[in-house]
Amino acid sequence: MMKSMITVAALFAASTAAAQDYRFEEGSNARSWNLFAESNATFSGTVVDLTCEITGDCAENCGDGVRQLGILRDFDGVLVNVQKNDQALFTGGVEELLPFCGQQVDVDGLLLTDEDLGAVNMYLVQFIRPHGTEEWTVAKAWTDNWEAAHPEWAGSGRWYRRSGDIRELLDTTGYFGLGQERDAEIKAELFAE
Repeated sequence: MMKSMITVAALFAASTAAAQDYRFEEGSNARSWNLFAESNATFSGTVVDLTCEITGDCAENCGDGVRQLGILRDFDGVLVNVQKNDQALFTGGVEELLPFCGQQVDVDGLLLTDEDLGAVNMYLVQFIRPHGTEEWTVAKAWTDNWEAAHPEWAGSGRWYRRSGDIRELLDTTGYFGLGQERDAEIKAELFAE
């Protein structure tokens, strides 16, 4: 099993290196986030469960939202790791990709590639559409899905300030994860008058 995983990792790295010779900026409308090593990238590919692709451990419907998803790019067969969507929150791209599990899509976003940093084919999806269609969807479904799943926490302001789960955790561990007492000490040090 370990030998198979090493072989898959080596093939992934080799295909990634070869893929860097092609530029995907043409036709992209993604907006810059001014991230180091970012470039606009639009391409087509199939939405896949990354764990399934790399290890062969596959689940129905790409894991129903509990697994990291990616795109197997049509142009060169490279596995692209979709890390997040168009929102400033680091919520990942699973909410955007899951409805397209196993389907071919067109995406537009930012590709992060810097081998010195270990960032190779990491993708921030900003727009998505079924392959061959005209209308793009802005990739920001996470907050809408969260609000629909948690009507008891409705209101204004950021979702994480309204989340009962997060409020409960903060009440237990404090903002620094060290307990309420240590939290108070740190706040007093940081905001001393």
